[in-house]
Amino acid sequence: MNKFKKSKLINNLKTARGQLDAIIRMVEEDRHCIEISKQILAIQSILKKSNIKLIHQHTLEHIEEYTFLKADNDRLEEIFYIIEKYAK
Repeated sequence: MNKFKKSKLINNLKTARGQLDAIIRMVEEDRHCIEISKQILAIQSILKKSNIKLIHQHTLEHIEEYTFLKADNDRLEEIFYIIEKYAK
């Protein structure tokens, strides 16, 4: 993964971590459930987008290996498994 994409992924994950810490404080403070739920949905969105970008980048980096070197099907199946999870 190139440094720019890695840096962006790390920033997104740190943002999610910060939001999770904020949610924990919200729960501890007995904040309104709907507010907490909205924040949980925001984290899920960040993590989902981050995972999609990660798998996309991984696929781009290794597609030549998978197609031209006939890499074992298990590695391809791992990618398809992740993609199918998001398609549901």
